[in-house]
Amino acid sequence: MINITLPDGSVKQFNAGATPHDVALSISEGLARNVISASFNGTTVETKTPLTTDGSLILYTWNDKEGKKAFWHSTSHVMAQALQELYPGIKLTIGPAIDNGFYYDVDFNGQNITEKDFKAVEDRVLAIAKEKFEFTMRSATKAEALAFYKAEENPYKTELIENLEDGTITFCDHATFTDLCRGGHIPNTGIIKAFKIMSVAGAYWRGDEKNKQLTRVYGISFPKQKDLTEYLELLEEAKRRDHRKLGKELELFAFSQKVGQGLPLWLPKGAALRDRLEQFLKKAQKKAGYEQVVTPHIGQKELYVTSGHYAKYGADSFQPIHTPNEGEEFLLKPMNCPHHCEIYNTRPWSYKDLPKRYAEFGTVYRYEQSGELHGLTRVRGFTQDDAHIFCTPDQLDQEFKNVIDLVLYVFSSLGFENFSAQISLRDQENREKYIGTDENWEKAENAIINAARDKGLNTVVEYGEAAFYGPKLDFMVKDALGRQWQLGTIQVDYNLPERFDLTYKGADNELHRPVMIHRAPFGSMERFVAILLENTAGNFPLWLMPEQAIILSLSEKYENYAKKVLQLLENHEIRAQIDNRNETIGKKIREAETQKLPFMLIVGEEEEKNGTVSVRRHGDAGKSNQSMTVEQFAALVQEEIDKTLKPF
Repeated sequence: MINITLPDGSVKQFNAGATPHDVALSISEGLARNVISASFNGTTVETKTPLTTDGSLILYTWNDKEGKKAFWHSTSHVMAQALQELYPGIKLTIGPAIDNGFYYDVDFNGQNITEKDFKAVEDRVLAIAKEKFEFTMRSATKAEALAFYKAEENPYKTELIENLEDGTITFCDHATFTDLCRGGHIPNTGIIKAFKIMSVAGAYWRGDEKNKQLTRVYGISFPKQKDLTEYLELLEEAKRRDHRKLGKELELFAFSQKVGQGLPLWLPKGAALRDRLEQFLKKAQKKAGYEQVVTPHIGQKELYVTSGHYAKYGADSFQPIHTPNEGEEFLLKPMNCPHHCEIYNTRPWSYKDLPKRYAEFGTVYRYEQSGELHGLTRVRGFTQDDAHIFCTPDQLDQEFKNVIDLVLYVFSSLGFENFSAQISLRDQENREKYIGTDENWEKAENAIINAARDKGLNTVVEYGEAAFYGPKLDFMVKDALGRQWQLGTIQVDYNLPERFDLTYKGADNELHRPVMIHRAPFGSMERFVAILLENTAGNFPLWLMPEQAIILSLSEKYENYAKKVLQLLENHEIRAQIDNRNETIGKKIREAETQKLPFMLIVGEEEEKNGTVSVRRHGDAGKSNQSMTVEQFAALVQEEIDKTLKPF
C-alpha cells in the first residue's frame, strides 16, 4: 500500500500502481470526470501515471491554472500533428503553453501559412480531437531520440536532445503523432471541443536573431465552444478598451521614435491626470506622516553596487555614463531605494525619531528589450510612487498594516474592488538569486504573513516571486475584463539597512539596524494609468477626470452666457470647457461622448432666460436632460465625488 497526501492534509491509502484518476474516483465521480492533470511530489504527471511511492498529490481541472496549462500544451501537440499533415516537410521545434493558449514554432521549409489557411488547420485539429486519442508518455534513450529526429532531418529537435542527459528523455504519443516532451497532458484529445488559431508571427530559433527565423503559430482551445465564444468577445472588448487606443483618442500620452522606444510623452490632459493622482496620494501620505524627498535621476555606479541593483540590473540595463574624469561612472537609477538609504544616512537617529517615512514620485530607468515594450504597461522610463519607511523591529507590524490601509484606500477611491493579496516569498530551492541571511529572510517573511492575516486579506502564496532583497505583499487586481494585474506592492527588507550600514541608537544606548519597508500603492504611474484606462474604458472616477463637463452652446448668440456658466463652474472648482464651434448640437454631443466627458451642459435661449443649464450625462442617449442651476449642478458633482473619494 502507498499513502497519498491530498492538499487538505488528509491521507488516503491505495495499492501501489494506483493512478491520479483512481484517487479522483475515490473522492467523487464528478471529480474523476473533470480531472485533467496532476502533480505528484511537485512533478507534473498524467492522470493515468502509476503512483508507486508515498507522496503528495494535487489534482487539476480546467478551472486550475495548471489544468489549463496541460490542456493548452496538449492542444499544441494536436495542432502540430495537423500542421504536419497539411504542410508535409515542415520541421517542428517547441510548443509550450502560455498565459492564454499556446504556440508552436515551426520551420515551414519554404511554405507559408496565412490567415486564409487558418480554418483548414482548425477543422483538422477538431477532427483529430473527436477521435479521442490518448496521450501516452514513454521514455527513450538519447541514442534512440537522436536517431528518430535525424531520420526526420529535424535539426531543431536534434539540437535539443544533444543538450539532454540520457535517462531524462521522454516522448509523447497520440494517434500517429510523436513529439519530444517532458509531460503534462490531458487524458485524451476528445476533451478539446473548441480551437482557434489566433495569429502567426516570426520568431528566431531559441530567441537568437543569429539563428533562422521560424513561424510562431499562436492558438487557444477550450473544453466548450461557448468558452471560446466568450473569450473572443472578451478580446473584442479588450481591443475597445486598449489603453494605447484610448490614450490617443483622449489625448493623454504619445510616443516618439525620435525620443526613443518605451519613453512616454505625457500630453497636457495626461499630465493633468497624473498630477491629480499624485496630489491625491500626497494628501493621504501627509496625513500618514510621510515626508516628501527628491533624488537625482542618476547616481554613481558604486551606489548601485552597494545596494545590489547593479548585479541585478546592470548587464541588462542602460550602460554606465562615463564622465570626462577617467574611471568615473554614473548609472540611470533603476530604483529609488538606494538614494533614500543615503538620505537616512545624512544624520544619526535615535529610536525616539523613528519611524522615518520618505516618499518620492521618482522616475527610474530599465532597459527592456524592444519586443517586450507595450504601451504604458512595459516602458523603459517610469515613475514610481515610491516610499521607504525606516523603523524599529517593534514598529514593523503596525507600520506594515498602516501601509495596507493606504493601499486599500487608493483602490477604493479608484474603483478597484476585485483584488487579492499575493505573498511573494523566496524560491524554496534556489536561494542564490537573493541577498541576505536566512534569519533575516524568515523574520521578513513572517512579518508579511502575520500582517496580512491580521488584516483579513484574501491571500495566496507564491514562491520565487520575492524581490532579490526581501519578500513582498503584492496586490493583484482583476480588471473589468477579468485580467489580473499587479499594482500596489509592500516589501520588508532587512538587507539594504545592512548593506548601507544604517543605524539608530536604541533605548539601551547601543546602535541597532532599522527595518526598511518599501511601498508603492500605484506601483508605477505609467502602468497604473494604463490599467485604470482599460478597467474604466476611459470613464475615470469623476474626481479624476481631466475635464468633468463641457458647455455646449446652441448658437454663438449664447456664447456670453456660456462664459458666465464656465466662470461659475470654475468658482466651484469644476473642470470644464466651452464648445462654441459653428457645428450642430448633435455633432457636439457625439464628439463629447467620444471624449468620455461625464457631463454636457447645453445652453440656449431658455437656459439663459432662467439662469440654468440643461444637463446630459455621458452614455445617457435617449434619456431626458435635466434642467438645473449651476449651483445645483455643482452640488450634484460634489455628491458623486464624495461617493468614491472618501477622506483618508
